[in-house]
Amino acid sequence: MSGLTIGDGDRQTRSGGGVGLFLRRWLANPLQMGSVVPSSPALGRRIAALVERRGDEVVVELGAGTGAITRALLAGGVPAERLVVVEIVPDMAEHLARAFPGVTVVQGDAFALPEALPAALHGRVGTAICGIPLVLLPIAQQRRFVEAVEAVAPGRGFLLYTYCITSPLPWRGLGLTAQRETWTPLNLPPASVWRYRPAA
Repeated sequence: MSGLTIGDGDRQTRSGGGVGLFLRRWLANPLQMGSVVPSSPALGRRIAALVERRGDEVVVELGAGTGAITRALLAGGVPAERLVVVEIVPDMAEHLARAFPGVTVVQGDAFALPEALPAALHGRVGTAICGIPLVLLPIAQQRRFVEAVEAVAPGRGFLLYTYCITSPLPWRGLGLTAQRETWTPLNLPPASVWRYRPAA
């Protein structure tokens, strides 16, 4: 496995620090963050309500940042032991590991999921949730992301939350179907959640 996997060992939940960390990372790399503020609880609740998971399947959150959506997924009923978050930024991954005991935190690249996720989880991903600003990337990188998700969650597709009014991805060109599942004006800025699946 590439990257550092942070398990659920001796960790303590630390309140605060998340907003400051978010702002520091945004100032360092605004395109990587995709927003000037963390996602709202309203958006998190809507995403959590869209999760599909059966039996021993896991939910994988890609680009978890400081954990606003992670927190909502747990509050929405996803068991901590069935939640895997992937975060490429080391200090954010360390923050997530401290803040969410029981959740598996992987410091790794969402565009290389087959290497980042343990092999035992391949084919056992019920829902993948993406908070990465894919709209800002060239189509070749978008295609790489789609292929990475398909490799570990064949046929399942992914949820993408975005601040675009229309689809942030050229879904036909990527061989996907697209459905805007929900929209919330209570997020700053207002956000949509799209579900993409491989086209038949």
